[in-house]
Amino acid sequence: MGQKVNPTGFRTGIMLGWKSRWYASKQEFSELLVEDQKIRRFVKGRKDKFGKPFYPAVSKVEIERTRDEVKVILFSARPGLLIGRKGERVEELQNELQERTGRRINIKIEEIGRGELVAQLVAEDIGEQLQKRSGFRRAMKRAMEQTMEAGAKGIKIQLAGRLGGAEMARREKQISGSIPLSTLRAKIDYGFHEAKIAQGHIGIQVWINQGMFNEDEIDGADAKTGKAPKKPKRAYKR
Repeated sequence: MGQKVNPTGFRTGIMLGWKSRWYASKQEFSELLVEDQKIRRFVKGRKDKFGKPFYPAVSKVEIERTRDEVKVILFSARPGLLIGRKGERVEELQNELQERTGRRINIKIEEIGRGELVAQLVAEDIGEQLQKRSGFRRAMKRAMEQTMEAGAKGIKIQLAGRLGGAEMARREKQISGSIPLSTLRAKIDYGFHEAKIAQGHIGIQVWINQGMFNEDEIDGADAKTGKAPKKPKRAYKR
């Protein structure tokens, strides 16, 4: 039996922070949650007239809310393309999101230094190659080599679907280095992408081991400070 769990969800609240940071009453909670999902889908799903992503190389979207505005933080490996000339594209995105949500939107862009170490971007890159009719084994091998050269401790890639245009759907998996999925202290980045090719959809899963978390980065409660002091052992007189 495969007991698989999403590494991001497994570590959220313990080692990783939440991707949406706000508080709402019971009446508003579901509405705001759906709104968060719509913002993420719009940013990730918008395509230009050639079918390419309008906002490329965005690995994740974090959302913070205050009473009067919504702060949307975009993590991108290519911030220049996202900002556009004199910030035109950011302003356009801001206006579109404001129209869709009816709230004041504040957009912040964070640059990702090494895109090869971000699982979501690696998965999207493999998907792009598959859509250009590249061989799936070659795409997997190239992605693994680039990630390991960038300094990752390990990488696992799994593809599922009609690989190579075969009649039967199947899974192919390749692993390099170590991937300790059940070690909570391990910094495992997870990414998923669907490549839409002529034969059907191909699911791409990527796990990247970025090493261990430092104690400064831990997002949960500190166990050491909460630990009760040890009582001295009772001395027995003879």
